[in-house]
Amino acid sequence: MRIQSVTAIPIRIPRDLATAKGTAGSPTVLSGTGNYRWSTAYPVLYSVHFETALVRIELSSGLVGWGEAQAPLAPEVACTIVEHLLRPALEGQEFDGTPAGIAQLWDRMYATMRVRGHSGGFMVDAMSGADIALWDLAGLLQGKPVSALIAENPATAIPAYLSGATGNTPAERAEFARRFADQGFGMVKLYFESDWNELLATADLLGESLEFAVDALWHLPPDRAVEMARQLDSRKARWLECPLYPEEVDAHARLAASIQTPIALGESYRTPLEFAPFLPIARVFQPDIGRCGITGSIRIAASTPHLVVPHLSIAMGPQIAAALHFAAGTANCQLCEFNPNVLSMANAFLEEPLQIQDGAYRVPQTPGLGLRWNARFASIAPV
Repeated sequence: MRIQSVTAIPIRIPRDLATAKGTAGSPTVLSGTGNYRWSTAYPVLYSVHFETALVRIELSSGLVGWGEAQAPLAPEVACTIVEHLLRPALEGQEFDGTPAGIAQLWDRMYATMRVRGHSGGFMVDAMSGADIALWDLAGLLQGKPVSALIAENPATAIPAYLSGATGNTPAERAEFARRFADQGFGMVKLYFESDWNELLATADLLGESLEFAVDALWHLPPDRAVEMARQLDSRKARWLECPLYPEEVDAHARLAASIQTPIALGESYRTPLEFAPFLPIARVFQPDIGRCGITGSIRIAASTPHLVVPHLSIAMGPQIAAALHFAAGTANCQLCEFNPNVLSMANAFLEEPLQIQDGAYRVPQTPGLGLRWNARFASIAPV
């Protein structure tokens, strides 16, 4: 059986920025006009839309698998890479539906541009979309959920943590989070925008029923990072995520050595080689399946004994389902990120929605990723 066709589809869907603030894909107030606007807290662009890139791979038998690249801005870039670089690398290749066979295809895709220096960024994002589609096909061929291809006895439910708390005041954000505690969630991640004392006040209002972690969004002031992070030590924060710019290996090492709160890193990196400098530093690793693929994420998880928690930002069904299957089959993964708005958007296009019950994701148990598009899907991605 051979890979017959590879197609990429950029997706751009309007969304309500007011309800998205403080959560995945729009954690801060944005300024400017147009589709891409600057964060007012630190120099990063965000889209006013929900943007992603889907990948469709069809075998010579007619079987179709779906994947998704993490592409919260300019999904056309990842799609162009799929169309012009990855399609020639994949089309016509034999496909046996085994993890080892998929790993060989991942290495083949990586080899197309590695000697030209394109061993990260959009290139690997695009590869990850194709990789997820190949795992979907593998599960469909073998009649098993993807998680059962990763592990002999995968979990069927993955505890979720709430990613972000909306509200204009610490009291409102704490109340938002406590509503999810009533639904069985045990942890919330708070985003640091511009007022550290407000973040600490929110944490202090959560109560004993909720643990908390902090996502510093790469912008703790270098001269105050240790002082600020130690305020999390006394509050027993679960982790401090992305405290400094992602390139700053030595600064992360100094910070980690000076505090008790575990450092969490991962969403900015895409391959085991990019993760390698941080293996002695972080104690929580967060591969984004839409940036690392299932294959890359398995390799990353195998490189550390520490906790692995898939990062989930803007995503449709294939990315979320892939993260769940990866988590279910990975021994050192015990949590998965949950954003209500993101899951709601993804489920709007699925015939059978992805489920959360009692604070835990239910891992799809049908073959492949376990997804089927509904009729509404044709309005955004005619295929």
